Amino acid sequence: MIDDARDSSASEPRGRLLNRRLKLMLAAIVLLLVVGSPFWAPLVMRRMAFFHVRRIEVVGAHYIAPSDILMRLKVDTMASVWDPTAPLVARVLTHAEVERAEVRRKLPGTLVVEVTERVPVALVPAANGFRVFDAHGRVLPIDPARVTVDAPVLSQRDTAVLRFLGELRRSMPEMYARVNTISSVGADEMLIELKTHPVRAMKDVSLDRLTEIDPVEADLARKQLAATEIDLRYKDQVIARLP
Repeated sequence: MIDDARDSSASEPRGRLLNRRLKLMLAAIVLLLVVGSPFWAPLVMRRMAFFHVRRIEVVGAHYIAPSDILMRLKVDTMASVWDPTAPLVARVLTHAEVERAEVRRKLPGTLVVEVTERVPVALVPAANGFRVFDAHGRVLPIDPARVTVDAPVLSQRDTAVLRFLGELRRSMPEMYARVNTISSVGADEMLIELKTHPVRAMKDVSLDRLTEIDPVEADLARKQLAATEIDLRYKDQVIARLP
């Protein structure tokens, strides 16, 4: 009886040790599955019909027709939302009007394509209408006869003026909205036709310098006067010419 008691007491710790080792092994396997899930889970789910692409949403397209984006994506009904998105982004970026693109998944069957368009800042007369330019002087494939482009008209393509308009649109959108046309005067000057009056300035005029128009206009309004022209060409002076 004494020997039997010794045997049973010795086997009990061994059983506990075995159970503990099994639990540790199972925990390690679960941990590996969790850590590796970003790699194996998409591979498994790509084979499931539940995750086939059934809808594509295009976000951020104002001047670009969504059909142009869909045509470049080349996604059919057998594609999965878990397919790599980098090739889709690369295809969207082949569009000349797209500056940046991102493709997100909306489970179970939707891809969301968010695009950032190159922004038109000016229209320039051409033989068959108007051509649209961005702040870097690039021609954008936008047809103003098809899509409304609310931008100033330049007498000719001028990279300095286009760069100025890009900065104006970004930093002073209210002033940008007031600009109807801009024309070059000689090599260094430009005439900015606002909705209310023209402004003469040098092509290298700063946006801070342009803000000096505001107090002058406010003072004229208090006196019930309207300028026929404001001249910023002379250093530290804002000249308002009256009728």
